[in-house]
Amino acid sequence: MKHDKIDKISIAGLTLSIVAILGGQVLEGGSVHSLLQVTAFFIVMGGTMGAVMLQTTLPTFIQGIRLVKWVFMPPPADPHKLIKDILSWSQISRRDGILGLEFPLDRLSEPFDRKGLQMVVDGFEPQKIREEMAIEISIYEEHQRQAAKVWEGAGGYAPTIGILGAVMGLIHVMENLSEPSKLGSGIAVAFVATIYGVGMANLVFLPMANKLKTIIAEQVTIREMMIEGLCSIANGENPRNIETRLQGYIP
Repeated sequence: MKHDKIDKISIAGLTLSIVAILGGQVLEGGSVHSLLQVTAFFIVMGGTMGAVMLQTTLPTFIQGIRLVKWVFMPPPADPHKLIKDILSWSQISRRDGILGLEFPLDRLSEPFDRKGLQMVVDGFEPQKIREEMAIEISIYEEHQRQAAKVWEGAGGYAPTIGILGAVMGLIHVMENLSEPSKLGSGIAVAFVATIYGVGMANLVFLPMANKLKTIIAEQVTIREMMIEGLCSIANGENPRNIETRLQGYIP
């Protein structure tokens, strides 16, 4: 699937979050280096991903990883362009007949769009087109939402894994009570694990999951518009009526 340009607000949001955390640490007189703990990061990320993998199937987990690119480079969802295309197809069908749609059909790359327009060209009844395509939308939406839940699950597990890392760090501190010089750094490492867990959950994982849900909803709406337009073309409706109906999908 061809992707649209980079989503600047996602980049800006992630950058602002990181700058705010690190900047606050510096303003408080702390060191950025003190927040960089490989062990804590390994515990939180490894434990979180392990828990997520345990709750999901392999195909769903892989799809969840693939969806990360949507956060920063979402798939195209331009309802105005879609309306323009559907109206063009409608005018072609009224001028040249349904078979005239074979030319725009050859130019479509999206499988969903191709299947729907092919059904129109093949002379399927509008109700049959709607039923077949609605099933595809339902399967698509469920598949993508399950993949987005990978990151929702990560957001739920990360804080707890962070606390687990902190407890492990404190245990290590308790084992070295006889060496006071090691206590300060040990306690710092322990609390960094909590920061990683809570920070990754609330600044990365949960926002990503919510962003993906929004994008998936947009994709479903675009597909519903496509169905409505194709069924209207199959019914031989006036392009103006089709445009008015499709405009209702746009907020």
